[in-house]
Amino acid sequence: MRAEASAPPRRFRLIVFDWDGTLADSTALIVFALREACRDLGVAIPDEASARHVIGLGLDDALRHVAPAVPPARYPELSARYRHHFLSRDAQIPLFDGVREMLVELEERGFLLAIATGKSRGGLTRALAQQGIAGHFVATRCADEGFAKPHPQMLLHLFARTGVGPEETVMVGDTTHDLELARNAGVAALAVSYGAHPRAGLAQYAPLALLDSPQALHRWLCANA
Repeated sequence: MRAEASAPPRRFRLIVFDWDGTLADSTALIVFALREACRDLGVAIPDEASARHVIGLGLDDALRHVAPAVPPARYPELSARYRHHFLSRDAQIPLFDGVREMLVELEERGFLLAIATGKSRGGLTRALAQQGIAGHFVATRCADEGFAKPHPQMLLHLFARTGVGPEETVMVGDTTHDLELARNAGVAALAVSYGAHPRAGLAQYAPLALLDSPQALHRWLCANA
């Protein structure tokens, strides 16, 4: 009797997702909050492209980039105004269509799922609770817990937490900061073009794939990871 063919070996064990612009449809709100914070302080308001570019960085780094004329003594004020505008609407941020189904299937298939985000710990905890999906992730790392993207520390922390090394990890993100993080930590990367950064900029980092929807990401991971 012929033995059944064995399943092909799994390429990755750990899938690390960015949050904003990758799982959550929050880009427009972040851009709005950044621009309104600058307006409140009476400084030059960044254009949309500039505001989108800093998404994924830690908040302090993002504010320094979009408002370089603000003196350091006013950073706390600028940060407070950003949070005011963001928090006024963050409960309305949805997950992208298909994200819940993707997380469920990936978990059922035995992948370990994690998050590496530019959000604060408080912000991520709140977002996961609002969406009711915290249980899908075995580990998370936030920008206020150490070095922010693109420093590799976030992924190094997740390796230590999960016991999975870089050769069995893939990073999924919508910004060049995510792809730089992956490169700096020595892991493979997938890029999604439906978030903050333009497709052309993402393509320059030569990710394993550049995917245009959560559904395409879901299919790629199930077929190739």
